[in-house]
Amino acid sequence: MIAALDHVQLAAPVGSEDALRSFYVDVLGMTEVAKPPVLAARGGCWFAAGEVQLHLGVEADFRPARKAHPGLRVRDIEAYARQLAERGAEVVWDDNLPGHLRFYSTDPVGNRLEFLEPSPAATRKPV
Repeated sequence: MIAALDHVQLAAPVGSEDALRSFYVDVLGMTEVAKPPVLAARGGCWFAAGEVQLHLGVEADFRPARKAHPGLRVRDIEAYARQLAERGAEVVWDDNLPGHLRFYSTDPVGNRLEFLEPSPAATRKPV
């Protein structure tokens, strides 16, 4: 039986690891997780925040995921959105999911990321 989601893997172009580290660690506040040596030789990098893990794997013919995306649940979404915007990340609010506040952003290689928080007041527009 499926018990939990272990991680989500996104693709990245060859040589983008430093840009990914800057974004996922410095902007999003995640921690880099050491890859096992046999996998580290392939390039890419892994990140975690609590139980959430995102793996970025290198692809020679990379194309960013513009529709497919991880949905990352956050606390205090308005403060988090301000923090991301202050650090240079794009924040695009979307009010089409009833009962939730949410916004989208993209990582430095163009992958789409969704951030959401359940909220009974989701009809109000975040500041």
